Amino acid sequence: MQLSIRDILTTMDYGPAPEADTVAREWLRSHDGGFDHFIDNAWVPPADGARFEVSEPASGRLLAEVAQGGDADIAQAVAAARRAFGPWSALSGHARARHLYAIARHLQKRERLFSTLESLDNGKPIRESRDIDVPLAVRHFYHHAGWAELVDTEFPDHRPLGVCGQIIPWNFPLLMLTWKVAPALAAGNTVVLKPAEYTPLTALAFAEICREAGLPPGVLNIVTGDGRTGALLVEAGGVDKIAFTGSTEVGRRIREATAGTGKKLSLELGGKSPFIVFDDSDLDSAVEGVVDSIWFNQGQVCCAGSRILVQEGVAERFHHRLVARMELLRVGDPMDKSTDIGAIVAPVQLQRIRRLVAQGCAEGAVCWQPKTPVPEEGLFYPPTLLTEVEPASTLAQEEIFGPVVTSTTFRTLSEAVELANNSRYGLAASVWSESLNVTMEVAGRLKAGVVWVNCTNQFDAAAGFGGYRESGFGREGGREGMAEYLAPVESVAPSMLPAGKRLSALPDYAAEVSVFAPQTGIDRTAKLYVGGRQARPDSGYSATIHDAAGHAAGQVGLGNRKDIRNAVEAAHKARGWETMTAHARAQVLYYLAENLEARAPAFAERIESLTGVSASLAKEEVAQSIQRIFWYAAQADKYDGAVHATRTQNVTLAMNEPWGVVGVVCPDESPLLALVSLVMPLLAMGNRVVAVPSAAHALIATDLYQVLDTSDLPGGALNIVTGNAEELALVLAQHDDVAALWYVGTAAGSAAVERASAGNLKYTWTNHGIRLDWRDRRRAQGRDYLRRATQIKNIWVPYGE
Repeated sequence: MQLSIRDILTTMDYGPAPEADTVAREWLRSHDGGFDHFIDNAWVPPADGARFEVSEPASGRLLAEVAQGGDADIAQAVAAARRAFGPWSALSGHARARHLYAIARHLQKRERLFSTLESLDNGKPIRESRDIDVPLAVRHFYHHAGWAELVDTEFPDHRPLGVCGQIIPWNFPLLMLTWKVAPALAAGNTVVLKPAEYTPLTALAFAEICREAGLPPGVLNIVTGDGRTGALLVEAGGVDKIAFTGSTEVGRRIREATAGTGKKLSLELGGKSPFIVFDDSDLDSAVEGVVDSIWFNQGQVCCAGSRILVQEGVAERFHHRLVARMELLRVGDPMDKSTDIGAIVAPVQLQRIRRLVAQGCAEGAVCWQPKTPVPEEGLFYPPTLLTEVEPASTLAQEEIFGPVVTSTTFRTLSEAVELANNSRYGLAASVWSESLNVTMEVAGRLKAGVVWVNCTNQFDAAAGFGGYRESGFGREGGREGMAEYLAPVESVAPSMLPAGKRLSALPDYAAEVSVFAPQTGIDRTAKLYVGGRQARPDSGYSATIHDAAGHAAGQVGLGNRKDIRNAVEAAHKARGWETMTAHARAQVLYYLAENLEARAPAFAERIESLTGVSASLAKEEVAQSIQRIFWYAAQADKYDGAVHATRTQNVTLAMNEPWGVVGVVCPDESPLLALVSLVMPLLAMGNRVVAVPSAAHALIATDLYQVLDTSDLPGGALNIVTGNAEELALVLAQHDDVAALWYVGTAAGSAAVERASAGNLKYTWTNHGIRLDWRDRRRAQGRDYLRRATQIKNIWVPYGE
């Protein structure tokens, strides 16, 4: 029977379109004896001879044996990186740029080898490795060759950090390598990289590329191994920076392990990203967006849109179209160019996916899976949609990291935002609507580091990527990614702060009192400042503050855990400060400076009395404080974001957003100027602050209450809790509703704050016990303070046909 064209097009199935893997397997055979570590541009066998197997997820067949890194291997790699750091960082930016450019060119000439090797090792479809991962990896080295050329002019007065320890995951092995290695090398750092134990092969191939391209010995070192090897790298001495991409649980342990070490830390962690579909969206486009979002790389993507939130009026139609589209997805051989969904990376991950889906169904979710066959051999799982999922259910809260998407309905825009933000994560989001007003309002209200408008999974080297909340802190890509690998140049040798004064609630028996002396004034005990009003401390205790001569100068309240709780609650209620226009915030800060100047003599007298400095220095501290308020008021509407020059047709907005509620713990040195220098950049950027002032000189902060009361600062925008700084710092660090914490104090206090912050993975900025000269504008004022007072949200808005 002769078939019509219609019949042929209706019944025709895809034929096989295998990608040749001959070269990749030939490369594997050339290392038939197993892969060693790559240290100092040479293959170095593991010190204890330990190795592990790497298998192909699609078939279970052995691909290679790889060295298991131990203490000695990590130490050798760090030593090589340390030796290379001096010569590498001393190269001109142009010289480093030529090296990165050469790496990009060599990687580009080996694109097919890397794409096939990546799919063999990871299980992802060859189309994704070939068309997305490898080209974007090349793009990162080209882009960062440019940053190497420009680093001296674009980041003046900054230096490379030193030796960077980098730990990458198994879902994008080559791409995550380039996201970390390229900016580190461009900035002048050297690297010790630990790839994931499941997928180390493209990292080892990349090492050969670097040697071929002429990268000097020791600049890049690769030590393979499992989680134990990563832990050794985190704990190694001689490492100045740790960059980690992986699970939130491991990120939390890394935060604890690096506390007090002085190692700079950036974490890109888990996600549970919302995919929001409004009733006016192009439903067919949104369905394709789901395919690209959750079934890309088998859903093993930290920013995958794994939570569909669909408006109630179109939910049924949307689900019907999505289920129909699922029937057309092909699950199978990653090396087949017709495959849509490849293999899960490892048996343990497949077991986790099955367990969570079963648990979700037991909780009442309705499961949809296509009838298309799934290979029996290998680690495969079908695309899965779970509807009628409650917002608090396991499936809606836990990162599944597989080809599984949940769906929940909403009615209003505000409900959609509330559901989207109902997560401890904040990595990414995707918003679908034909109304630009709707998409941009939602994008601005979402707590996510990346928001895609009518698109999803857009990435580029020019745009930063990273999350809010327990999705980590720090950015990779763009200017903000480069900043993670640089530090300000110190103009003086550091000195250490002594331990601060500890306040006591005991009566001041040492005070000299004449029983015949008349009272010269009404007793006045300063209270706390919470929610725009003075409040008694919950403890019921006060402590005596002494002047420089040791005489009692007054008393202040001894704040405790409950007072911090009340202050944080008041700060959260003051969200109007964050939503106020930058111009309006600037006017309030100018007014605050004006009112402080009106009381300048009284503040100078108080500083002179409490600290013992000369009258001229006291006056200078007040004058500098007023100037500093003016400077940050001026910056309130001038510290702008950017529009990134990404490759695709997108307006990619980099928006500076406040953290939210930020804790600040101040030192005893320059008590007024230090308080102003720490609080004002945060207020200027729209944060609400809970400040713990100098314990020894707390009366200077309490004198500020009247200035705040007359300066139109909304109640709760700035809260001041007096007391013992070290104790209150720990309370702030442990508080889950505090988004960030700035601490200036002792080395031991810095370590304690960083360790305690691991609970909700809040961003911390500590001085590690190093004394700051608050009069030095280069060190105590500037854009670095504003950068740390904000987190960057990148919003991708496509345009054109």
